[in-house]
Amino acid sequence: MRIAVAGGTGVAGRYTVAAARASGHDVVSLSRSEGVDVAAGTGLESALEGVEVVIDALNAPSTGRAAATTFFTTATGNLQAAGHRCGVDRMVVLSIVGIDRVPGFAYYDAKRAHEAAALAGPVPVTVVRATQFHEFAGQLVDRLSVGPLAPVPSVRIQPVAARSVGEHLVEVAADPGPPGRTALAGPEVTGLVALARRTVRTRGQRRWVVPVRLPGSVGRALRSGALVPDDGDGAVVAGPGPDAWLASPDAG
Repeated sequence: MRIAVAGGTGVAGRYTVAAARASGHDVVSLSRSEGVDVAAGTGLESALEGVEVVIDALNAPSTGRAAATTFFTTATGNLQAAGHRCGVDRMVVLSIVGIDRVPGFAYYDAKRAHEAAALAGPVPVTVVRATQFHEFAGQLVDRLSVGPLAPVPSVRIQPVAARSVGEHLVEVAADPGPPGRTALAGPEVTGLVALARRTVRTRGQRRWVVPVRLPGSVGRALRSGALVPDDGDGAVVAGPGPDAWLASPDAG
């Protein structure tokens, strides 16, 4: 099968490309380095020639509501339009578990718009909602640290390995079932602060992870487990758990 991966150089995207190639698929990574700009729509039609499935693992360059919404809706609209013209059979779109349960959070509002734009297009779509990646805690520590202090939001999560997400996206691409939504989560519910502390210890870093309570209804929703899958999500559970992942080469 010929599969195109949008966002193929990102955290989940690179594992998606690797998993697709390991499964024997012919893979096209849609990136500017390959002459394809998904947001601008340039180079898409030639890249999608003969492609049967497009996996959209794009991440917006901004977390602001307006910029992220514009990026996602434009990019997925371009993928839908070019895919339809090129005879693409279906699309698989990566999203986030629980975004409907945190209204008012800018990036999640943008992801809901992303899903809606993808599902409104002519090419059938399966949305795969994943929980936060194991990598996320370390990314926050790196991004938010000020000297020895690493402020991390108090959020209840059920993290999953980005590698497992990439493998699952390829499985759905090969055997999608009916269009709609599915979900993927890791095996352990924990706190983002606790995961950040485990990450810092594993890295041997001198960082003091400080919990930050986000204000208002968004903060209450995140602390209470809005991002943890419930029975309605019907999430598939995939390992490894946090400790096994932190001991793996993927943790870097």
